[in-house]
Amino acid sequence: MPLIPKHIPAQERLIFALDVADPGTARRLVDTLGDSVQFYKLGLELCMSGGYFELLDWMVGRGKKVFVDLKFFDVPATVGSAVKQLRNRGVTLTTVHGNQAIMEAAAANKGDVKVLAVTVLTSLDRGDLDDLGFKCDVERLVLSRARRALEAGCDGVVSSGLEAPKLREFIDHRLLVVTPGIRPVENKPVDDQKRTVDVAQAFANGADYIVVGRPIRDAADPHAAAAAIQQTIAGIFGGPAE
Repeated sequence: MPLIPKHIPAQERLIFALDVADPGTARRLVDTLGDSVQFYKLGLELCMSGGYFELLDWMVGRGKKVFVDLKFFDVPATVGSAVKQLRNRGVTLTTVHGNQAIMEAAAANKGDVKVLAVTVLTSLDRGDLDDLGFKCDVERLVLSRARRALEAGCDGVVSSGLEAPKLREFIDHRLLVVTPGIRPVENKPVDDQKRTVDVAQAFANGADYIVVGRPIRDAADPHAAAAAIQQTIAGIFGGPAE
């Protein structure tokens, strides 16, 4: 599948999932990674540890891009108000998880923040969806969620790289596709991610961004691990930026 160009600097296509226990550890890891990572995802663990927004402001002040991944899910008015709180503070992306009204409320209040709808978590497989009562296959569910997200005014989706080709085939190419569950080599069943792809496959399948966590965080040399992924991305997109 040909890559559809978007004006995204190559180094920003890697989003590092800063899944650590506290802001102090997060700051040290950001310093360790240095120029090898420009874009960071801040999730629930850090949010619950305290100092989340102070960390966010610190990172924005250092010129980093921030993805607030809190998967807002509540009554539409509450989600809209929560998303509104992220405006004008340097946040690039955030996530919402819910029905059409929830996605519409998030989109209506996004301001300068791009809203991503969660399709199907990459930790879920067919058996998990059966347990949750979804009888359609994963691919059909992802496509349905993506269509509804665009209709609601969202900017993109979070989706496994396994479903990205169908998103590119059947959904408008304006859609941003952010793909988590990236494993640099074939994934072994040692963590909670089930529907995974590697770096090159994710972009070949149509991802705009990839989210990588443990393969960088748990590496003997996190900076070198991130730099190696950046080298792969640069090879795909022809240089450090499009």
